[in-house]
Amino acid sequence: MFAHGRSREISLSELTSSSPDTSDPGTPAPARSAGHPLRELAREMRRGATLLTLAVCLCLGVPAAIVLTPDQDLVSLGQPLSVGARTPSLSLSGPAQLVQIGNTALDIPRLWVYGPLRPKLSMGPVQRNAEAALALRPDTAKQAGSDATGALLRGFLRWYGWASLCLLGVTLAICSVSGYGQTLLLLRRHRRASSGSTEESWRRGLGSLARRTLLAVVIVAVAWAGCGALAYLGAMRGLRSVGSLAELVGTYHVSPAPVGPKRFGFAGAVIGDSRASRLGGPPVTDGTPDDRACGRSSDSLAAELGQLTGQPVLNLACPGATVAAGVRGQQQRGPDLVPPQLGLLKQAQGLRFVAVVVGPNDIGWTDFLGYCYGAANCSDNLSQGEFDYRLAAFDRDYGDLLQDLAELPGHPAVAIVTSYRVLNADAQCPDAKGPPAAVGLDQAKIELLNQRNDRLNALLTGGAQKYGFQVADPELTALCDHSADGLGPDLQGLTDPDPFHPTGIGSLRMAAAVLPLIGPAR
Repeated sequence: MFAHGRSREISLSELTSSSPDTSDPGTPAPARSAGHPLRELAREMRRGATLLTLAVCLCLGVPAAIVLTPDQDLVSLGQPLSVGARTPSLSLSGPAQLVQIGNTALDIPRLWVYGPLRPKLSMGPVQRNAEAALALRPDTAKQAGSDATGALLRGFLRWYGWASLCLLGVTLAICSVSGYGQTLLLLRRHRRASSGSTEESWRRGLGSLARRTLLAVVIVAVAWAGCGALAYLGAMRGLRSVGSLAELVGTYHVSPAPVGPKRFGFAGAVIGDSRASRLGGPPVTDGTPDDRACGRSSDSLAAELGQLTGQPVLNLACPGATVAAGVRGQQQRGPDLVPPQLGLLKQAQGLRFVAVVVGPNDIGWTDFLGYCYGAANCSDNLSQGEFDYRLAAFDRDYGDLLQDLAELPGHPAVAIVTSYRVLNADAQCPDAKGPPAAVGLDQAKIELLNQRNDRLNALLTGGAQKYGFQVADPELTALCDHSADGLGPDLQGLTDPDPFHPTGIGSLRMAAAVLPLIGPAR
């Protein structure tokens, strides 16, 4: 019996040691069960693949969401606006941005923001209406300003909400790609090791993907919330120190004042450069001093439009004119100082249309053309950077001109004339080869010049469309090509007095492109 009792004692001991004590409500088993997911998340955080995924989500996901989220349109004080964020850069901080339609983007240093999320406000063209007048009246200005601020804030919050959804989608996509790659790697290792089941490897991969996705969503959400808070604090801090629009964006220019006596009897007018004045053509008979100083011809664009419409057209174009020096400002022509074309234009009464021919002089087109004729390779970064700089500067000047044209008395129809191509890519005639000492133009050089011309025309067209202006795209026969109608060349060649400028036929073709856009005679 002693032996029997001892064996019973051993059995009870074994039973006691192998059975959990479920009578104690404070058992740690539930705690271990609850803490298991946290330990798994902590372990997941230490994995190289997870750290790489999180880095990609933060470094690529956030900028991608900012770039992909479209600006949100709204109306404030009667003005069409768009609210969004500027393209992220590698800097730790930077200013907000104001984009006036037709102008180069303008930094707002007073609104300095830390982090990648920096607000951007696009506005224009400026509308004159009852809502805008409220901001100018002493009794309503304060409330109008408050309403405008509220509208901008709501617009930015709406953009921020869409950007958050975009960021979530980008994050999930990055995690899916990462998880898919890791799962394939696990399955490949399983096949090589021939241990464990495929189902177990797949389950482990899905578990890791779920934990990694959860970590990525949480961390990206926290970082995105921080970006939003920094953007809000930076904007609010800057706005508190601003007392006027001039303090916010700075001052720039005023529209040119009218020049000279009022003029009557013209149906339209032409402003611009030598393409419009038709440099090299027969001089105007009984011309004014400005006509002689600018070498305006009797078969200019204005003269041809007058012939086609049967009504006089005022020619204000002048060779060498840019928007800043010639159209909106005075222009020096030898000993003569020609008044701003826009100032003279404002004194022309009852105009039905205005044709505008600008662009190549503003970017110094002959510089790039001559460089390509003389250099073995003109596609270097230095000349490309110079072209980009000049195009951006013209963008700002062009925006000022568009605003001036929109405010002309009587609101005549405005036609912006694009820049024609001088040569086609397959040109091989003497005009493409250039002078004897020149290297000449080959297909690659001509294509580069045409691409730059296309960028100029895209800028001209985009600005015109924002203001509701017409765009005339004249189809002139390029040098080295033969005119299909046999009327003769449209452009002067290198052996002519003024190469690359329109001939009389070319000027007529330009007028034919403008004519359908100016409306019927009144």
